[in-house]
Amino acid sequence: MASSFISNDLQINFYSVSGIQDNKGMVNMFKALEASWLRGFLGCPSVLYEQELEQFFDTAIVQDGDITCAVSGKYVEISESRFAGVFNLPTDGLSDLSEVPNQLVMQARTVFARLGTPVPYSCKKRLLKYEFRLLNDILAKSITVKDGSFDAVTHERFLMMTAIHFGVRINWSKILFEVLKHMADRTIKRAKGFAAQICVLLKGDPVVTLGEVKTFPPLKILSAKKVNTYVATNKTIDVRGDADEPVVAKVAIIKKKAVSKKRPAVAVRPRAQTQS
Repeated sequence: MASSFISNDLQINFYSVSGIQDNKGMVNMFKALEASWLRGFLGCPSVLYEQELEQFFDTAIVQDGDITCAVSGKYVEISESRFAGVFNLPTDGLSDLSEVPNQLVMQARTVFARLGTPVPYSCKKRLLKYEFRLLNDILAKSITVKDGSFDAVTHERFLMMTAIHFGVRINWSKILFEVLKHMADRTIKRAKGFAAQICVLLKGDPVVTLGEVKTFPPLKILSAKKVNTYVATNKTIDVRGDADEPVVAKVAIIKKKAVSKKRPAVAVRPRAQTQS
């Protein structure tokens, strides 16, 4: 079902989130995403052609670096240059995230931290400020396309967040097209995503006649209201987590004392041998 292709997807209503009130950090995060030339990709028209989307993933193959598929009885070819042009993605900059300057990564460890203590490159999301938690979720769901839990921040996404925050030029065309090729390659077990983007690519192909169009689920589109709900929810999680931590420490102390109260084993002296 096409719904499985959007289970973890996120689109951004950049017009709405630019009007977020009383949260400068969150507004600056979305501005950084725009400055990274990702608005055209993350904020593309949110339309969904379910039948054609299923056909794309059922028939797509990677040939000579391009993606070829059969949709509505027509062959469609998607090249990296076409992909970049449709979403206005940069085609220059870093394509290897390990080349993000180390001094910026070191700064990010403090800038991203919620409690002031520098966070590790790979860490629990709860250690981050709310805007960077959300940025991690956006990258996990809409850029790297990950299934499962989003509680952990990977080193790869930490580098991406660093590049976005500090304005490092990234070759998003190459990085994102590689993700799309991996999703299209049926020999690779990879979570499916990019649903809205694939539908935009198919709609823009003159040989394809598309069927019924559906609107993207509103819950999958980030707006100012949803961002405020996200922050409120995470604040509640933090309050509960901070309240639980002393209890855990207390239990550990009690266990330690209980162990220390155990009586030491009594040494048994060997019996003296009697002389015959």
